[in-house]
Amino acid sequence: MNLSRSTAVTAGVFFLLTEVGAIVGASLYSPVLTDIGYITGPGADVRILLGGFFELLLVIAAVGTAVTLYPILKRQNEGLALAFFAARLLEAAVILVGTLSLLTIVRLRRQFAAGAGADPEVLSTIGSSLVALREWTYLFGPNFALGAASLLLAALMYSSRLVPRPIAVLGLAGGTMISLSAVAVMFGAYDQFSPLGLIVALPVFAWELSLALWLIVKGFRPVSFLISRPAVLDVATAKR
Repeated sequence: MNLSRSTAVTAGVFFLLTEVGAIVGASLYSPVLTDIGYITGPGADVRILLGGFFELLLVIAAVGTAVTLYPILKRQNEGLALAFFAARLLEAAVILVGTLSLLTIVRLRRQFAAGAGADPEVLSTIGSSLVALREWTYLFGPNFALGAASLLLAALMYSSRLVPRPIAVLGLAGGTMISLSAVAVMFGAYDQFSPLGLIVALPVFAWELSLALWLIVKGFRPVSFLISRPAVLDVATAKR
């Protein structure tokens, strides 16, 4: 139980770091995402690099949640636990691709400012392409893949009662909404960063925040471990 308590706190901290990394990183990236002439302009490279640092923190924290929770979750359902692990890794990998695309813009802008002699129109086209790539990775990473991971984790939490069921239900709702929202955005129903898109993302944000706080303050519910190990108890009894 002491190991499970420390695991819960570690996982909770990782979940909080994903929220911090996602929010701060997205806010710092605004100049390169909104200025079509950023790659040939004066730029705000330090701000973009800082955004890259926070998204790297997000990637590490996302992987950290998967690695930390897997030993606990596999006691409940090894197949779903492995699926959650894979979905979280996929989310982290896609986010990292988007981060690298924006950092590439910074590198190209610096080369242009140093007089590398590249055609400004060509650079602008490359910059727009890299921004578009980042938008798609943001849709499939922190939206669709995050939704899938949230659904899997919330289902495990609900069935095992590792955390209170209202928190798990919030995860089921949030994961479903953000996944469906990603599909809607992909087909042009509304913009990813429109008011509606941001409202739809609130439940999954609330789910991760409430889960993080519960794990840090309360940890896993002890009854879950008693319920989740009947097979182990039966084998032990048979050996006696």
